[in-house]
Amino acid sequence: MCEYYPEGILLNTPANRRRTESAAALAEAAIAEEVVEARAVLCDNEHNLYVELPCMSGIIRREEGALGIAEGTTRDIALISRVSKPVSFIVTGFEYTPEGERRAVCSRRAAQEKCRDEYLRHCRPGDVIAARVTRLESFGAFCDIGCGIPALLPIASISVSRISHPSDRLFVGMDIHCVISSVEGSRICLSQRELLGTWEENAALFTQGETVAGIVRSVEEYGVFIELTPNLAGLAEPREGVRVGQYAGVYIKNILAEKMKLKLVLIDAQDSVELPPPLKYFITEGHIDRWQYSPDSCHKMIETVFG
Repeated sequence: MCEYYPEGILLNTPANRRRTESAAALAEAAIAEEVVEARAVLCDNEHNLYVELPCMSGIIRREEGALGIAEGTTRDIALISRVSKPVSFIVTGFEYTPEGERRAVCSRRAAQEKCRDEYLRHCRPGDVIAARVTRLESFGAFCDIGCGIPALLPIASISVSRISHPSDRLFVGMDIHCVISSVEGSRICLSQRELLGTWEENAALFTQGETVAGIVRSVEEYGVFIELTPNLAGLAEPREGVRVGQYAGVYIKNILAEKMKLKLVLIDAQDSVELPPPLKYFITEGHIDRWQYSPDSCHKMIETVFG
């Protein structure tokens, strides 16, 4: 596994504790240009970030706060929003405060540059990587793919089963697996649905005649679409009073692989305020050249080709 992770992953690891437990250890980390993590506790009126280390305090000056800050392509909100959260950085030196206390001079930008040059620059479409959800928008989820570097996971790529908003599937701070779908310069776009199993893999989790739990994803005049897993949904007969987002009990009437369909009978539905359920991944590492969702027996082909 690579040594560059979404911010927060390293914070409580033994390696990070060793690097930050003493001034001598921190100096060694600085010489080796090792990525260190600490929690940001303050962003001052000049947008300098301050971090608290076990052995001393540290400062990340505005221009060193993130890639693009100095050039004006990244807004200062990227710094403000890090307060109370872990940040990755490289210690570039030490100085004394006006009060005579020694503190570390740190660069989050340097950590991001190192992550980009030594890790992300070698990534290509089809590579499976770790990510952490940092922000949800109607069109998708922004994810940290290493040292705070963002990438977009579009809503259509979150799962095969359609959702109305990324919050139906994800929450901020959630650690997920993604596959790189495209690389355009410094912009990386992600997908997740290829890691959540084919139609046959998901259908194999269920048996005709079972009554199982699902989530209402769409209510149409001709029926109710109910998701059994993120990559598997079926159709039940119309029912009054059913709403999108409700949890449902459904009877599996038929599983038709040649048509890629599940026929369901809706038993009941009720509201829920629970967080999205954990995701079941069928792929968590490596590289994918081609992924076929549809069964070979089905006339309709659904696939993703990376390249």
